[in-house]
Amino acid sequence: MEEKDIQQLIGQCIAFFQENNYTWNRISVYKTLWKRGIVSFMEARGLTVYNTSIGAMFIETCHHNGTIRHQEREKIRSIQVLDDMLLTGFIRKRCITPVFHRLDGEIGQEMEKLVFHLTDMRRSPVTIGGYRLYLSEFLNHLGAEGVQHKEEIAEKHIVSFVLAHPTNRVNIVSALRVLFRFWKEEHILDRDFSQFFEAFRVRHPERIPSFFSRKEVLRIEESISRSSAVGKRNYAMTLLASRLGLRASDIANLRFSQIDWDNNLITLTMQKTHKIIQLPLLAEVGNALIDYLRNGRPGMELDQVFLSSRAPFIGATKSCVCTAIRHAIITSGVDVNLKHHGPHSLRHSLASVMLHKETSLPVISESLGHRNTDTTMTYLKIDISSLMKCALEVPSVAGGFYTQRGGAFYE
Repeated sequence: MEEKDIQQLIGQCIAFFQENNYTWNRISVYKTLWKRGIVSFMEARGLTVYNTSIGAMFIETCHHNGTIRHQEREKIRSIQVLDDMLLTGFIRKRCITPVFHRLDGEIGQEMEKLVFHLTDMRRSPVTIGGYRLYLSEFLNHLGAEGVQHKEEIAEKHIVSFVLAHPTNRVNIVSALRVLFRFWKEEHILDRDFSQFFEAFRVRHPERIPSFFSRKEVLRIEESISRSSAVGKRNYAMTLLASRLGLRASDIANLRFSQIDWDNNLITLTMQKTHKIIQLPLLAEVGNALIDYLRNGRPGMELDQVFLSSRAPFIGATKSCVCTAIRHAIITSGVDVNLKHHGPHSLRHSLASVMLHKETSLPVISESLGHRNTDTTMTYLKIDISSLMKCALEVPSVAGGFYTQRGGAFYE
């Protein structure tokens, strides 16, 4: 078992904090937590050498009647920091552990075979995670219906499960269709549900992209305070979405090597489509990036332009970008009722402006990095002014139409 003198271990942690640009205030907080927490705990027991078992013993004292208060949560974090340094030589960034959806029991084990198959087919982790989620929920539904064996699954169980999810039926039916087709092809289940799914089709609901007017977009941009490092970063992120139409994943993964300052160009490979696009580095966007790089970005030698706002500093993630832009939109005061309000809404807004300026669809498609213009056709739904030009006049109806048969049908 790894062990080390507690004061020496704390010294290593402090050195790591300093090297990774932790604030002095945060370092002082950890010093106090260790002094009043684990150090006091060990001194009371005549201990000077720390190991993970001692840390676990201390954590047990942080629970009060099954609950953990904020101060105790901080003490537990201070122990996790010590354990990281002791076992790995560095401190991991605090993160939320994603939920893992288990597929247990006889039916769950057969569902796992589909997950393994999708992994072998090199489907993306996001796609596989979606399948695991839907299959896990279906497994729980079967359990609630008393179904323990795959041979007992009937059409009524599928229907009742789908009807219980009114907002996501398309993806759920698709996942179940793939599951039962895989079971049939692999001779896991003899029954063929293909005709059932052929008849049980769920149509994609008509979706109109959420967007903001040019005036609202300007209001969102101007509402972001640039007095802090985080504000400078979030402002630059927002402009990349609103002025250039970049997706959150492309903003998060923007590299210094992709920015040509001399020719005012940004050249990158889009994360979603793997398409290489070249965009102009507009003056407003360039100035926002320079302000962040000079006055807001931590001095870390990472190729990613945007970094996390807290030490230890790592490259920004898609979630980080979405959260920052969503917060900017909400706090700006623009009307978000019945609207999606994330980075994609700013991308839609840019498309709306381009359509209003009568930009051709191929140009819009190239600017937004779509694979083809069919995807761009979606934005025609939000070009209200052009749609109005296509409206036909309602033909006049003779008065006798409403009075026929004494007007019995129109009372």
